[in-house]
Amino acid sequence: MHAITDETTQIVDMVLEYARRRILSDDTPLDKPFTPAELRRLAGRTISDEGMGARRALALFENVLAPSCITTEHPQYLSFIPSAPSKAATAFDLIVSATAVYGGSWLEGSGAVYAENDVLAWLAHEFGLPETAGGVFVQGGTIGNLSALVAARDHADRLRREAGRPRPERWVVVASSEAHSSIASAARVMDIDVSVVRAGDDGIMRADGVRDALREHGDAVIAVVVTGGSTNFGIVDDLAGVAALKDEHDFWLHVDGAYGLAAALTEIARPRFAGLERADSLIVDPHKWLFTPFDSCALLYRDPEIARLAHTQHAEYLDALTDSSEWNPSDYSVQLTRRARGLPLWFSLATFGAQAYRDAITASIELAHAAAAEITARDHVRLVRDPQLSVVVFERIGWEHGDYAHWSNRLLDDQHAFVVPSSHAGRPNARFAIVNPRTTLDDLIGILDTMV
Repeated sequence: MHAITDETTQIVDMVLEYARRRILSDDTPLDKPFTPAELRRLAGRTISDEGMGARRALALFENVLAPSCITTEHPQYLSFIPSAPSKAATAFDLIVSATAVYGGSWLEGSGAVYAENDVLAWLAHEFGLPETAGGVFVQGGTIGNLSALVAARDHADRLRREAGRPRPERWVVVASSEAHSSIASAARVMDIDVSVVRAGDDGIMRADGVRDALREHGDAVIAVVVTGGSTNFGIVDDLAGVAALKDEHDFWLHVDGAYGLAAALTEIARPRFAGLERADSLIVDPHKWLFTPFDSCALLYRDPEIARLAHTQHAEYLDALTDSSEWNPSDYSVQLTRRARGLPLWFSLATFGAQAYRDAITASIELAHAAAAEITARDHVRLVRDPQLSVVVFERIGWEHGDYAHWSNRLLDDQHAFVVPSSHAGRPNARFAIVNPRTTLDDLIGILDTMV
């Protein structure tokens, strides 16, 4: 299987031809999940001692397995947070695999690390962080948040040891009641507590609540997590107000901007992120609103040395890396082995330029506000909250959970759209998460029309 033969040449040609068709297709259907019974009937056992051959395996994927996966880059994929990679980023992802680049160390992948760091430096500059800021691309927001909080805890612990003071009985992270679920997950992994600050009726965590939590828990607080665009509503916390608390209290400020922080690249939304320049760490996911394939999260630290002290792994076989002063991405997160997952974003950004990204993100925000206006003008639906970024949450008046589920299933069965039901405060609702520049107002109006 490793030799270059006529068979492997044919395999490469077949795979590249399929990839080419898929990347350049402008009518790929939404598709939908099959049941386990359907997949057993259509695919059967796929692994054997003898193998089925590349042609049959690729045909099985193209005709059975791929159609049972929803197309996340479809313009009518409006659930969760969609993905809408540029064609350039998707194509370059093939090269990342084809070149077998290892992205964990400078020694093994200096060119790739340089390109990734160029993107991280650009992001740091856009977000107001100092030139000395740096970080790493990791798998996703969950790993990014966990890595940042581990660095924050290690830093707090190190300061206590240097001052000759004992650890607190329990470390604490302060976060909003509407913070992403990965914050609670990270706390469980780290065996620390979360002090939950209740968000206002508008979904915003404000400085007064954070101040109360800081006074209650003192220097047991390892970090305050501000949400820069919540997943459910796209709401940005009172970042400026919380950042100003650093004048009163000494705490690590982490901004979870996995979905929404990309909006800070635009003039239309940048004011919402005032105070971002005071962050000690932040994340933003390129596979969400920066048009990159799964999976990629940019993790940035104001002082990368703090993260390096927390995350560098030590072993005899790693001496060649840990004894050097070069930038090794694996030193800045909980992951050691990593692919150079920042390269597709680098290629697309280098190809099209930053303004193309600003324009595309701005278009999604403007479309969300246009959709909100359309909803407000209709009698049978109502907004749950006015949108800040590109998530629009609304209710169909008179519907219960079952009505939303039936409607959502019908939309997907008809290949009209993928809009799963959501909820807030115990009430069911629907939401449009808009990140794809190919989504149009007519698309959204057509979906609203099905609720009449």
